[in-house]
Amino acid sequence: MLESASKNECFCDYYLRWITVYKEGAIRRITMDKYRMTHSWIKRLSPDLKVGELTRSTYQELLNEYAKSHERQTTMDFHHQLKCAILDAVDEGLIDRDPTRKAIIKGITPRTKKPKFLNQYELHQMLDTLELGSEPNWDWFILLIAKTGMRFSEALALTPSDFDFAHQLISVNKTYNYKNHSGGFLPTKNKSSVRKIQIDWRTVVQFSELVKSIPDDQPIFVSQRPFNSTVNGILERHCKSAGVPAITIHGLRHTHASILLFAGVSIASVARRLGHSSMNTTQKTYLHIIQELENKDINLVMRSLSELD
Repeated sequence: MLESASKNECFCDYYLRWITVYKEGAIRRITMDKYRMTHSWIKRLSPDLKVGELTRSTYQELLNEYAKSHERQTTMDFHHQLKCAILDAVDEGLIDRDPTRKAIIKGITPRTKKPKFLNQYELHQMLDTLELGSEPNWDWFILLIAKTGMRFSEALALTPSDFDFAHQLISVNKTYNYKNHSGGFLPTKNKSSVRKIQIDWRTVVQFSELVKSIPDDQPIFVSQRPFNSTVNGILERHCKSAGVPAITIHGLRHTHASILLFAGVSIASVARRLGHSSMNTTQKTYLHIIQELENKDINLVMRSLSELD
């Protein structure tokens, strides 16, 4: 790559070769798709921009054009994906100075966010509307994610052999490739995602009966290609029927975590249960809840101190 690159090469072509050389095969497919999407935006916004023409002003113009149709956080992600390639071009002597330095990140006003999670009362109201028959269906799937906080692809990949009913455990060790027609099992998101999740006795009784006639290695919930949108639609109908805010399947994962945090479960335990690679991910995702709990702790500390003689 070093030998063939030049200052006169179109930046969009350089970037495509850069992600092919440095990223392809080293990152997950979904992440690689994001890099390819970034490349398509460069090609759309600045198809004739040469590598050697990248200055702070030309780079800022590229960011500004992208920001006209994207929120600030998305523009920030776009900037980070470009910056890695550009810094390599600086190291290779194709660009004199780092054009990404002091870049200003802009973006359109964020859309009104839908509720990300339900409180405990709302969750109970929604679960009461589920139709749980003798055969696996998406209502059972919704119940399981509410009880475990699993990711959509992790729950799809569950087979009867993943349940250890005697010890009230579910083993999460794979995901299901629902985004591809071929389907099949895939590795988990990261090493931390391989975990065992404790389940309550009622879930044990329910699912031991539900899966008893399913082969040990067969996915419980997959009979044909599953779609996230289908399950989200079913969940939304249940939310509306219960008179609670409509959330997504991923919102059920947030619901699970938030209920545990409000119940006083430690961040470390919640992180392990969700399969987060570090507690930082949990803290960042649930910062608003953690801050609310800290406020409660402060009130408790002050009340305790005021009672001292």
